[in-house]
Amino acid sequence: MAYQDHIIEMSQLIESKGGAWDAVKPEAAARMRLQNRFKTGLEIARFTADIMRRDMAAYDADPSQYTQSLGCWHGFIGQQKLISIKKHFGTTERKYLYLSGWMVAALRSEFGPLPDQSMHEKTSVPALIEELYTFLRQADARELNQLFRQVDAARAAGDAGKEEALIEAIDNFQTHVVPVIADIDAGFGNAEATYLLAKKMIEAGACALQIENQVSDEKQCGHQDGKVTVPHEEFLAKVRACRYAFLELGVENGVIVTRTDSLGAGLTKQIAVSHAPGDLGDQYNSFLDCDELTAENAHNGDVIISRNGKLLRPKRLPSNLFQFREGTGADRCVLDSITSLQNGADLIWIETEKPHIEQIASMMDRIREVVPNAKLVYNNSPSFNWTLSFRQQAYDAWKAAGKDVSAYDRPALMSVEYDDTALAAEADERIRTFQADASRRAGIFHHLITLPTYHTAALSTDNLAREYFGAQGMLGYVLGVQRQEIRQGIACVRHQNMSGSDIGDDHKDYFAGEAALKAGGVHNTMNQFA
Repeated sequence: MAYQDHIIEMSQLIESKGGAWDAVKPEAAARMRLQNRFKTGLEIARFTADIMRRDMAAYDADPSQYTQSLGCWHGFIGQQKLISIKKHFGTTERKYLYLSGWMVAALRSEFGPLPDQSMHEKTSVPALIEELYTFLRQADARELNQLFRQVDAARAAGDAGKEEALIEAIDNFQTHVVPVIADIDAGFGNAEATYLLAKKMIEAGACALQIENQVSDEKQCGHQDGKVTVPHEEFLAKVRACRYAFLELGVENGVIVTRTDSLGAGLTKQIAVSHAPGDLGDQYNSFLDCDELTAENAHNGDVIISRNGKLLRPKRLPSNLFQFREGTGADRCVLDSITSLQNGADLIWIETEKPHIEQIASMMDRIREVVPNAKLVYNNSPSFNWTLSFRQQAYDAWKAAGKDVSAYDRPALMSVEYDDTALAAEADERIRTFQADASRRAGIFHHLITLPTYHTAALSTDNLAREYFGAQGMLGYVLGVQRQEIRQGIACVRHQNMSGSDIGDDHKDYFAGEAALKAGGVHNTMNQFA
């Protein structure tokens, strides 16, 4: 509905009350309505799910139309990210938020910092989703409020043309509310627990849930050792639980991202149930590392499976976990991904140990032979040493092409002494184009960085602490922070405005008129940054 239509509707409603509401200004009420477009998290989930579906279709038609996100651990961080995106690129199209379970565990648990092992409170995940959208909605309210004030100024100046242009900008306003891909870990329990948590996350606004095939009570960070997967049927029950949650809440376009950790997971807690040769359970069990059983080597308590007329004993560790054969990780990832896509998943995620396009593509090529439109969400992880990995990839490519690499020590390529070399320049170019190249070659629809704002917060705080508590004193803050905010046009340099002070003043005017006591007068020091 257009701005003027909102005003007309409010005018008619106020008039219908026979004078009792005459002190309410129709335009003010219309503005407040526009500043609060989304009333519930479910409205956000439906709206953003539709965005993701359109983006998925666009990527199928053109792989250059991939999407991106950064992990955000606080609503303010997510808000500033979207404000910056709109400032620099004029649109939020194909830009999402990622909610990392790692960062929830490390930064948002009442227990204090925790490892990424699903030990944090379940409720902390939907709470962060709600917080992210609270801050994004406030970003909408703030930007619209600035437009409303400009409309008033244009009217006061008698500039009808500018007023018309501003109202057009209001009518075409693009919200900061974008899709969030939310990490539900391994479901925090059984399928019923997964369903209950999924509902809370969707009700908070999540349109996309990412779930992984690890054992929930043995869950590990995707880039740590000791990962344990579950048979497909147990995992698919949780996938279905997420779908039921979406359907129950009326979010028919909800997106499920299934993540396989099989590339780095050498263990399983269970032997899958198999009813016939070649069924899903039999395929899962076929990767187990087994010894052929004889009467002579049988032991008390052995678990035995039958395969191709032979009795086999899966290798069991003292932890009571069973071991997969080495070198089967990629095959298991392919089977996991195909199985998930054939059973309700919309997108897949393959957790790798390094960012290598051909490694990813080698698995995606096999997956797409069975599911041609398979699309990948990929973790551009801070757990990778990107500089070393890509310098080594460039080194290997040069060596394979017969180029002289004698000036380079491959294991030591991270060294600063190589920073200005041709090899380092080529590696950096490969990093720069990684997302576009991988989306074209390896079917990556969505690129995310899980923990970037964890690292940026640490880095910026370290820089400020070094300068402020050192010889630079206050100049350390002014040079490194405030002057940069002013010069780069960072919105929160006017922190009172960012926190809602101007919106509050306008509301006071709506509510109390000339009697309103406002904060934004001539003596407000924020005017120094106007």
